[in-house]
Amino acid sequence: MNYEQILYEKAGPVLTLTLNRPDKLNAYTAQMQTEMIHALDAADADDEIRAIIVTGAGRGYCAGADLSGGGNTFNNDAPGRTGGLRRDGGGVLTLRLFECLKPIISACNGPAVGVGATMQCAMDIRLASEDARYGFVFSKRAVVPEACSSWFLPKIVGIQQALEWTFSGRVFNAAEALQGGFVRSVHKANDLLPAAVDLAHEFAESTSPVSVALIRQMMWKMLGADHPMEAHKIDSRGIYYRGKSADAIEGVESFLEKRAPSFPGKVSTDMPEYFPWWQEREFK
Repeated sequence: MNYEQILYEKAGPVLTLTLNRPDKLNAYTAQMQTEMIHALDAADADDEIRAIIVTGAGRGYCAGADLSGGGNTFNNDAPGRTGGLRRDGGGVLTLRLFECLKPIISACNGPAVGVGATMQCAMDIRLASEDARYGFVFSKRAVVPEACSSWFLPKIVGIQQALEWTFSGRVFNAAEALQGGFVRSVHKANDLLPAAVDLAHEFAESTSPVSVALIRQMMWKMLGADHPMEAHKIDSRGIYYRGKSADAIEGVESFLEKRAPSFPGKVSTDMPEYFPWWQEREFK
């Protein structure tokens, strides 16, 4: 696929996806959504990629939905539209992020409003530039939070903080995002991407890619479990199947031999037979 609204750049084990409409502050479009999902599919299928960074081109991360369509931007029953209930585009993207097999780091370099903020909720680690600004502005547009953020955001920052930000719809700075627990760290503009790359390499080096993929899914999926027994079931299966794998043998032997490990397992071919263990969910 030839990307027009994102950049797809591999450097060793790290893939950087850059939202690339800088003249529009990288406002979100259906085409950008399609390209991002395609890129995530490609990343999952590429065993050389061990971690993903998402950032924005120019001075913005993502200014939210492209509002150039005017007052009927969100009205699917307006003349010329398909009409009727349809899936929220931001949610289509965050659900794909949720299923990704590679760790995802957000490097927020500037304003991130609406879907620009909510898409980051489905990423694993969020870093911010001092220039970053966040806004869950849906109440000010007379709509509601989207991109599954009513599920993600309270789990990240707690219900009180999530409600304050979404009730008010105010735009806030990186310092408040850090204090509220939305971001891991704040960096000077020139230090943001290097910090994200360093973290990505930390995830990629000396770790089993299959184990990292399983850990990502275990942690996210267990956020919705109603009892720790659900985690115990998956932990037990994971220890059993991974314990007899060539990766686990290499992990122990390399430790005992005091050398760097060389894990043979690949995410594309060596996920254990119980994966994926959750039921399929469809939008109806």
